[in-house]
Amino acid sequence: MKGKPQPRLLVITGLSGSGKTHVSRALEDVGWFCVDNLPTALVSSFGELIERSPELNRSVLVVDVRERGFPGAFPEVYRRLRARRLSTSLIFLEAEERALVRRFSETRRPHPMAGGGPAIEGIRAEREALGPIRRMADLIVDTSQYTVHQLRDFVQERYDVRAEGRRMVVSVVSFGFKYGLPAEADLVFDARFLPNPNFVPRLKRQTGGDPGVVRFLRKQPETGDYLKRIIGLVGWVLPRHEREGRTYLTIAVGCTGGRHRSVMIANQIGAAVKQKGFPVRVYHRDLKQR
Repeated sequence: MKGKPQPRLLVITGLSGSGKTHVSRALEDVGWFCVDNLPTALVSSFGELIERSPELNRSVLVVDVRERGFPGAFPEVYRRLRARRLSTSLIFLEAEERALVRRFSETRRPHPMAGGGPAIEGIRAEREALGPIRRMADLIVDTSQYTVHQLRDFVQERYDVRAEGRRMVVSVVSFGFKYGLPAEADLVFDARFLPNPNFVPRLKRQTGGDPGVVRFLRKQPETGDYLKRIIGLVGWVLPRHEREGRTYLTIAVGCTGGRHRSVMIANQIGAAVKQKGFPVRVYHRDLKQR
């Protein structure tokens, strides 16, 4: 007879404007019990409540600088929480400075640490203050490139309580190295050595999803060899990750700009993963970048 599953607690924190509210709502939609802005002094009591209450065995706690004194008080409170009989993870959300400035400008909300000044001052002060907490995180998510819908999908793929017991979900993402590595990537493949369709005038404005680019890349001997090796490796590692209890895995494929080679390779990997029976989602992070 199996024992009771260990209660799980996700603690979400990070920079203001990085998407904590959207993440909380996404988790709530897939079966988590969410508490937002609980005072740090009550975090330990909340942990006790989770341990005693089976209906709270999948809980989320959102904490941040809205509470005065949070940066100094939270690390010790979190260390005590980790000592409890809970499976506890700390997720830290952040974004690039320009993305945060844009978000505060669009919403016209004041930054909680700006003191009435420009949002940029608060953003920089908060990033510095939360540095020690960021170093404690189990997962750091940079939301700069995510739309609200992409962030929701990212969260729900990894933490959908309803999917427990089902097959591991695989995400395949193409990206441009000049825009940075996807923070969520578990496996990364580099396609920059392949001939670049961007330098072929008739293909420059197309993408790796267009037939002309696919034909061009398929004609290159390296493309077939590379795909054969990637798909062989992926086919070998996926069941082993699943066997270890992973519920999700992200495969990232990069080229220079994220529009041609990485897109084509990602699509091919996605199709191969699907054939192996894994739920798969393919998306192209930098397709619209110029």
